[in-house]
Amino acid sequence: MRAMPAPPPRIELFDRSALRRRRDRAAKGFSEFDFLVRRAADDLIGRIAAANRNFDIAADLGCHRGALASAAEEAGIGRDKIGFLVSADISLPMLRHAPQPRLVADEEMLPFAHESLNLVTSVLSLHSVNDLPGALVQIRRALKPDGLFMAALFGGETLTELRQSLAEAEIEIEGGLSPRVAPFADLRDIGALLQRAGFALPVADTDRVTVRYGDPFRLMADLRGMGETNVMTERRRTPLKRATLMRAVEIYRERFGLPDGRVPATFDIFIATGWAPHEGQQKPLRPGSAEARLADALGTVEYGSGEKPDNSG
Repeated sequence: MRAMPAPPPRIELFDRSALRRRRDRAAKGFSEFDFLVRRAADDLIGRIAAANRNFDIAADLGCHRGALASAAEEAGIGRDKIGFLVSADISLPMLRHAPQPRLVADEEMLPFAHESLNLVTSVLSLHSVNDLPGALVQIRRALKPDGLFMAALFGGETLTELRQSLAEAEIEIEGGLSPRVAPFADLRDIGALLQRAGFALPVADTDRVTVRYGDPFRLMADLRGMGETNVMTERRRTPLKRATLMRAVEIYRERFGLPDGRVPATFDIFIATGWAPHEGQQKPLRPGSAEARLADALGTVEYGSGEKPDNSG
């Protein structure tokens, strides 16, 4: 019998141990830096409230200090809408501030049973998962048929100003480049990943937030407070040289500075929604099964393939 080829090596883009340490350190003072998490949680709760159904058993993955539960309470959403909510996070210090029941869990290795949940949410955590397609498959399997998945994650042009400034400064001062800001997925990729993971009715849209800072140092301090500093596996383990840092700040101000002397920081928050498949869900019509012609709706004349329009009139 011929031996099967070995599977390709797993690519570890993110250092999950470093991510946990960053969140552990950020946990105590996180309430001073959680404005983006609170904004995303409010957005998700608004959408969940608009869904014409209740969710008996839910899990909030990467819950931080329980922003989603807080947003639900502030919006007046009670146990009739979201019944039993499990707070889950990779960081125990973060989790200690979230409402019970609490569960230390890594999004890459979910502990939930097959078809055990009606709702799975995630607020600004999944962008640091190494195998996002695999995590989405696990989430879909954990959902009961017609269960809802809804997540907010950073993507697109998030931190583009900082990324460009650091890259240019590092090349100029040190003659090389190391990963300093994580790459982010495009919006169209998110919808494709939802479909690939087996979700029905996938939808993805963007909330672009531009935050103005007095200087780039304030932005970097906020990223530390959020627990969102560099956790790339290939990052340099030595601190950024002072000369490189100062040059990056200078480039940031020169290239992106605003007339009032402040600098912008872009955050693209993607909202991804998908449903676990169920036979009662809406399905697209089969090709050719439409009961009305598009040409009639538009008031135009339809021509067959290869048929030329009559321009004699």
